[in-house]
Amino acid sequence: MADRGGGGRRPGLLAPPGPEPVAVLTGFARTLRAAGVAADHHRTQSFLAALGHLDAADGRNVYWAGRLTLCAGPDDLPRYDRCFAAYFSAGFPAPRRVRATTVSVTRPVAAPGAGGERETTGEPGAPPATASEIEVLRHRDVARMSEAERREAHRLLALLRGARQPRRSRRHRPSRHGGATDARRTVREILRHGGEPARLRRRVRRQRPRRVVLLVDVSGSMAAYADTLLRFAHALVRAEPGATEVFSVGTRLTRITAGLRHRDPGLAMDECSAAIPDWSGGTRLGEEVRALLRLPDPRGAIVVIASDGWERGPADLLGAQMARLSRVAHRVVWVNPHKGDPAYRPLTAGIRAALPYVTDFVAGHSLAAYEDLAALLAGDRPARAVRRGGADA
Repeated sequence: MADRGGGGRRPGLLAPPGPEPVAVLTGFARTLRAAGVAADHHRTQSFLAALGHLDAADGRNVYWAGRLTLCAGPDDLPRYDRCFAAYFSAGFPAPRRVRATTVSVTRPVAAPGAGGERETTGEPGAPPATASEIEVLRHRDVARMSEAERREAHRLLALLRGARQPRRSRRHRPSRHGGATDARRTVREILRHGGEPARLRRRVRRQRPRRVVLLVDVSGSMAAYADTLLRFAHALVRAEPGATEVFSVGTRLTRITAGLRHRDPGLAMDECSAAIPDWSGGTRLGEEVRALLRLPDPRGAIVVIASDGWERGPADLLGAQMARLSRVAHRVVWVNPHKGDPAYRPLTAGIRAALPYVTDFVAGHSLAAYEDLAALLAGDRPARAVRRGGADA
């Protein structure tokens, strides 16, 4: 990198020798994710698109393009600066800090049961969000929500209906109207009346909720969505505790169902944090699906995999295990937060290897997407199946 003195040369991007510039820049995004910065696939694509309009040889362009596209909030800025200085072998002038100002906004909100209006602020005790605000929040990407919006979204997730698609059990129950003849109960009735003909007894199959096995990716690339997905899993467990199993996937498969059975979502998240040993690490989905298939849980269940498909292991291993899973499970649903972006295409090796064996490929980036997923699990709103021959665009 050039000297910051008056020599006339601009600071340049000192990429390691060998790889192409795009590989260097995506490696920088992976470094940020490992450090806890929300530099997901969508932000990385925005970073590369921004540099396409700038001179990537100018280090200041790289710094500011990454800072404006890869950081999700003020908390990411110190980590971004440290990673930038460590990844690129040069220093830059410290950016000029702008003092944050707090803006208080007031708006008229009608008081409940009153004809007039009163002004409110964001203080505790203010009325809840209006219907239009909630509708906007339902379709907002979780990764782009403010802390207040995220808390409201989590509150709405706790109220989500977690009904389950029914299935016929092997057990029967007595029926007064219709059904097959219950020979055993009919004979007992005849013997009870001394051999005289009696009323035919009938029976029907019992119905039980279809089991759901949910795998939540907690790797670094899913850091912006993992907490909300775990709260969605908490709503499912609270609705059907006996028909839901939840695992975290990262570098290992960890069962976290017991922690999610707490009534209070905050306590449930604390239990999960203590139980998950591989937060914000890598992803080895192929090995973890193989570990899941050694358990009896996926047999006959709806298996939901919530991941962006950034696989660190061999893609052919993931494809082989997904083929086995599709033969064992009743249905395989893949939830990808990036599918909510109209420009998204499933191009990573992991997702391309898995999609031929996925029944439904759905989005998982907003409250509306989670509501659609809950309706899919309840059998109310079946999603369009993925074409077996290739990826669903």
